[in-house]
Amino acid sequence: MRFPYGVCDFNKVITEKLFYCDRTDRISTIEDTGYFLLFLRPRRFGKSLLLSMLENYYDLARKDRFQDIFGHLLIGKNPTPLHNQYFILKWDFSCVDPSGSAKDIKRAFHDHINSCIKAFELYYKDYLFCDIEVDPHNAINSIKSLLSITRKSGHPVYLLIDEYDNFANEVMMGVRRKKEDIYEALVYEEGPLKTLFKAVKASTDGSGFDRSFITGVSPVAMSDITSGYNIAENIYLNPVFNDLCGFHEAEIEKALKTIAKKCGFKEKDAAEALDIMRTYYNGYAFSVDAKELVYNVYNPTLAIYFMKAFSSACKYPREMLDSNLAADEAKLQYISQIPKGSQLLLDLMKKDNHLVISRLATRFGIQQMVTDQSKDFAFIASFLYYFGILTIDSETDEGELILRVPNLTTRGPYVERIRQTLLPDPSDRDDGVFAARQLYAKGDMEPLCEFVEQRFFKVFHNRDYRWANELTVKTAFLTLLYNDILYIIDSEKDISRTYADLIMIIRPDMRRFKIFDILIEFKYVSLKEAGLTGQKAKELSAEKLQSIPLMQARMEEAKKQVIQYGNALEQKYDNLRLKRYAVVSLGFERLWWVEI
Repeated sequence: MRFPYGVCDFNKVITEKLFYCDRTDRISTIEDTGYFLLFLRPRRFGKSLLLSMLENYYDLARKDRFQDIFGHLLIGKNPTPLHNQYFILKWDFSCVDPSGSAKDIKRAFHDHINSCIKAFELYYKDYLFCDIEVDPHNAINSIKSLLSITRKSGHPVYLLIDEYDNFANEVMMGVRRKKEDIYEALVYEEGPLKTLFKAVKASTDGSGFDRSFITGVSPVAMSDITSGYNIAENIYLNPVFNDLCGFHEAEIEKALKTIAKKCGFKEKDAAEALDIMRTYYNGYAFSVDAKELVYNVYNPTLAIYFMKAFSSACKYPREMLDSNLAADEAKLQYISQIPKGSQLLLDLMKKDNHLVISRLATRFGIQQMVTDQSKDFAFIASFLYYFGILTIDSETDEGELILRVPNLTTRGPYVERIRQTLLPDPSDRDDGVFAARQLYAKGDMEPLCEFVEQRFFKVFHNRDYRWANELTVKTAFLTLLYNDILYIIDSEKDISRTYADLIMIIRPDMRRFKIFDILIEFKYVSLKEAGLTGQKAKELSAEKLQSIPLMQARMEEAKKQVIQYGNALEQKYDNLRLKRYAVVSLGFERLWWVEI
């Protein structure tokens, strides 16, 4: 079994018998759905391979190879009449350089379109009656020339556009340099992007662009060029296409069993690998139709990254997050720098990592991206949804939409972003890492509690947070302790129908190291409840702090829960080296901790 990491050439995947989950049966559904379609998915979710599948299926120059490529696949057993009936013109806007001025980007944009047309002419030279006139200064003229020649052939053109919004997103996420001015020059009035889509729309007749399929990450660019291309039908929320890209768990399970057999592992080892993948990678849903949400899918890039490493070395990859997906951290940085953004990221660290919005924003333009006052809660949540940092969970009884952090791998960048927001000084973060290491390596809680008291509590005093309770304290500890290389870290994990605050279970492949499993239960006593000022709380001796009746009561509650949760964990997992702690916070001033 060979895994096509980074391979988006459908022909190569099929003819070289690389790992592939058949989605060719959806071709007929795509045909029936519409002529001009827009399909959005997060980065590295298999969109380019999907376009390559369509390219191979409809390309008239590959008619003689149809059986070789599709004969054994689902669509090959029942092909549609349109297979191999089109010229294919393909643009990939990820190739457009977003650096420089608006004039520079415009030049790069036209150069890319022209280079694609030159490649088109060379590829289809046996089907064209004369040469295409490529205008080096205006790619729109080149498109008109291409279509005037293809009309004479009797075959229409199928337009495929990959990552249509890539250069727009890169401009917006780049360094600050009047980004909005550059972007507006590209999409507004007679900017090159809007002009291009106007030309495409004007050519959507039977002898021009008969069909188009456009992929991207977000609707931002399409929203801004609506008047130029208002024929695009958005299918990204359609439940029929929820799993058009991505893997089902059953497909993952089958592959893992094959790998386990090759490595000489037992069946339970394959089951353990599936459990690890489920924890780290599963959980994406792109449909608001509750009936379809059972068909959650795995990010294919992450899944192949894991399975390729597992297959080649017969062990899990050390880093569960593929470094090629780490660029999405820039989106979290963007969110954290706008009003309400940091608060939303902190809210997601609360119980279950969920949030509720009334509706998903399906249209937002550049003004919302660059104007602070226009960014409401729904916009921020929707932005994170489109970039795969949130996904659809379900609906409330009142019809609102519940979004959640998909999995443990996605949660890591959240934690890192919060850590950098709360502790902007790198030396503070280094000290926090050292304090956390003392806990899981030596079982010493004191350095960590001292760090939270002396560093984190100062930050909490200086910020206006929506909530101030044990969840806030838990967030401080979680941001310091988070380590998905050594641990499966769970917050509010369901144990015996109740919830534990913070659980760190050593990854099965990391149990060879001399570290501890960790269980922490947090409780909180406000200064008002204790009848103290912040200054008086700071001046209390340890004995006085521990003699406060409310502190004692909350500590007893925490101890009971730690014992209950710890016993449940011992029954669930074999060979735990479990350290159990109860931590009670007095406002954002003092901590009292006990090892149980």
